[in-house]
Amino acid sequence: MIEISTSPATTTLTIAGDLDLAERDQFPEITARVVGLRRQLLVLDMCRVTFMDSTGAAFLISLADAGRRRGGATVLRGCDERDLFVLEVCGALDLFRIDGDHECPAAPETPTPSSTAPAPTPRPRRHGRSVGA
Repeated sequence: MIEISTSPATTTLTIAGDLDLAERDQFPEITARVVGLRRQLLVLDMCRVTFMDSTGAAFLISLADAGRRRGGATVLRGCDERDLFVLEVCGALDLFRIDGDHECPAAPETPTPSSTAPAPTPRPRRHGRSVGA
């Protein structure tokens, strides 16, 4: 799920779930909407991303590249080390600013029946890595 919100200078994409090949059909429409908003700053909130593959990375790269061509900037917020690694392997990490100060909200706990094992813990969000680090 991808939600778009705006302020006078910023567009924020809040991404939840997997950002991968299975979700690619929605990428062109979202890209067109974001580019059409023409905001100088694009914030990609990835606090609730559970998995990203190269297709998801290509989507983020295309958004950042479109903003850069207009003189704008793209910020990754809540991006974990694994996702940063995918972008780094793609040679695109320098297209993004990394918000190392952001703290993702804690995931709500899901009650589990006593007869089953506890639900898996959401993957941790590590912050503080800066571009080029």
